[in-house]
Amino acid sequence: MAKTKQGNKDVDSYTIGGTNKVVYVGDCVLMRASDSDNQPYVARVEKMEGDGRGSVRVQVRWYYRPEESKGGRRQFHGAKELFLSDHFDLQSAHTIEGKCVVHSFKNYTRLDNVGPEDFFCRFEYKAATGSFTPDRVAVYEAPQPFHCWLSLLLCMHF
Repeated sequence: MAKTKQGNKDVDSYTIGGTNKVVYVGDCVLMRASDSDNQPYVARVEKMEGDGRGSVRVQVRWYYRPEESKGGRRQFHGAKELFLSDHFDLQSAHTIEGKCVVHSFKNYTRLDNVGPEDFFCRFEYKAATGSFTPDRVAVYEAPQPFHCWLSLLLCMHF
């Protein structure tokens, strides 16, 4: 294990309390919001470190929901859409509620069954400036019940 600051050591995995789910670096996770009325935050685990006494902290890169970004939610944003941000934090691993999957847009539209832990990401988001990469993206309109529509692709600008 590699040493980190103040005697902490990198750890390879973390088991979510009360479950048998193991989190590894690179996994996407649901992080408990401080206000229990809010839905969990979504983050990607970039690094894990233990203090040798059983306490584990995770460095995460946050995903933002459209309503959390400058400009807010727009009509073409999907209900399960997230933006990968340049916002990093160090959090207690105890705030991890569960694992989730953040798919590419293309893979998300190919899912046969979208579960509660499935999300998709089309943009990277710079939190300080509110800018997006890329600035153009395909837009998917889900089929209406009783109709069989094809995917609708549009170019959108922010």
